[in-house]
Amino acid sequence: MMKSPKSTVQSPKPAPPLLILISAPSGAGKTTLCELLLAHQPQLTRAITCTTRPPRPGEKDGVDYHFFTAEEFLKRLHAGNFIEHATVYGNSYGILKSELLGKLREGKDVLLNVDVQGAATIREQAETEPELRRALVTIFLTTPSVEVLEQRLKKRGADAVAVIRKRLAVARQEIAQWKNFDYLLISGSKPEDLRRALAIIESEKMRSARSAAPEL
Repeated sequence: MMKSPKSTVQSPKPAPPLLILISAPSGAGKTTLCELLLAHQPQLTRAITCTTRPPRPGEKDGVDYHFFTAEEFLKRLHAGNFIEHATVYGNSYGILKSELLGKLREGKDVLLNVDVQGAATIREQAETEPELRRALVTIFLTTPSVEVLEQRLKKRGADAVAVIRKRLAVARQEIAQWKNFDYLLISGSKPEDLRRALAIIESEKMRSARSAAPEL
């Protein structure tokens, strides 16, 4: 009797990588959420920012930042190498398109921690880069109210009253931009914020536009 050939079960193709952008007003918990995501998602890596500021003790080039001279940064800026850049306290900061595309092509999910203005620039730039446009998922994190945000800023104890007022004025303008993001995440506890962010990532992985067709 002839033996019937064994059926081969193919493993499902891995979901294409995501470019996860998280933005929030100051004090809403963006940095903490990003740190939690990186700790819980082994396949998730952060985008390394370029800067012209000198390294601080213990910082390593290519690990903490890409440290550039002002001349090198300006050269790359004129060449259109940055997807987003800004000057803060006299130092330039920017994210290279090649940094994002390189990691996405390696199959890694990439995490971006940027302000609202930077998020708008990245959305605009991604429209001209099909790979980035397909991968980009934007999340806006904010507190339930400005009053809660004020409480968090005061509890942090890092800013004077006048600075907190200024941060809150900026926050009101930033919160008004929430509709420009794919997702709105109202911050609660740290575990709850993490759970919701992970649920967003999981659902985006299963979107039909990113999935391979099942074999029939």
